[in-house]
Amino acid sequence: MDPQYAVDALIEGYPVLIADFFSSGLAVLNQLKLFLDTQYPDSTFEQQREKRAAYRELSNNVLLKIVNSKLQTRKSPDIGWLEILYSDNKEFLLPFPQVQGLNSAWQWYINGIYVPVLGRKIHPWYGTYFPVRFEHLELFDNWLKNYKGAKNNAFDIGTGSGVLALQMLKHGFSKVYATDNNPNAIKGFEEYISKHNENRVVPAYGDLFAGIDEKADIIVFNPPWLEATHDTEGLERATYYEKGLFERFFEQAVHHLAENGRIVMLFSNLQQVIQSGAANLRQVIQPGDESLHQVTNTNVAHPIEAELASGLRFQKVQLTEKQVRPPSKRTKRKHDQRSSESVQLWVLKAK
Repeated sequence: MDPQYAVDALIEGYPVLIADFFSSGLAVLNQLKLFLDTQYPDSTFEQQREKRAAYRELSNNVLLKIVNSKLQTRKSPDIGWLEILYSDNKEFLLPFPQVQGLNSAWQWYINGIYVPVLGRKIHPWYGTYFPVRFEHLELFDNWLKNYKGAKNNAFDIGTGSGVLALQMLKHGFSKVYATDNNPNAIKGFEEYISKHNENRVVPAYGDLFAGIDEKADIIVFNPPWLEATHDTEGLERATYYEKGLFERFFEQAVHHLAENGRIVMLFSNLQQVIQSGAANLRQVIQPGDESLHQVTNTNVAHPIEAELASGLRFQKVQLTEKQVRPPSKRTKRKHDQRSSESVQLWVLKAK
């Protein structure tokens, strides 16, 4: 059928099953975008947000059929996640955008992402955060090169794809507890440990310190950089932090530091850049998920500075900043969007 006919059906509230070629689904989604361009012609942030919401709602009614872990359309990609994640489902439907996400995630997993500070690739598990920029990792690596303290135990809070934990192993730490409240992150790290026979990492599923009653020489935390103004889910939680996160972290961290231990936090001035009007959130942020579009708060204190200002638990040892590199010339984003953005490495010690 003509893609516009399918779009008309979507608008009238009918689901559309793609039954011939995988490319037919792409054609329908492209036609849907063209239609929504006519319905939301203004470039204001509010209208663009409404257009994205309409696209999500309608596009999720474009469906694909899966039987025995295989897409039933011709010339479809092979997606290993269909077998791994849906092994109990022999025949079912998925929204086309979700299949696109599964396919992209499978390519990242199979092909890997090269991380310069590690000198090798990582293979992130489905639904797990992985870095797409590396300035903050470079800051941490330089700090580790100059670190002269004890290297017995360390925590990597919110480990994601495990890059910070692997950096600490690279620099000689004896044991790293890598925690995350995303079970897929822990699944991926357990897979890494099994493959590389690495017994110095202890992955643990749970909030912050995951109930581990150990003290550490180093506690590293790369939290989300923006305060959420909406309910977050999935990979959004790697970008937006809920209220109270930093208060809970500092309250627990003081009890997990060994004598002369240090907290290392990787953060950014992105919130302040947005608040000062230097850039629009949608343009500044490095997008990894099309849903990262919500407006952030415009009057949020820097959470680390707020903790230090309280004078209760910690004092600053070091603050190092690094300018974010300009985007590739191939990107559609304007090159001045990151002119005010920098990443930060904070080192704190207990009072």
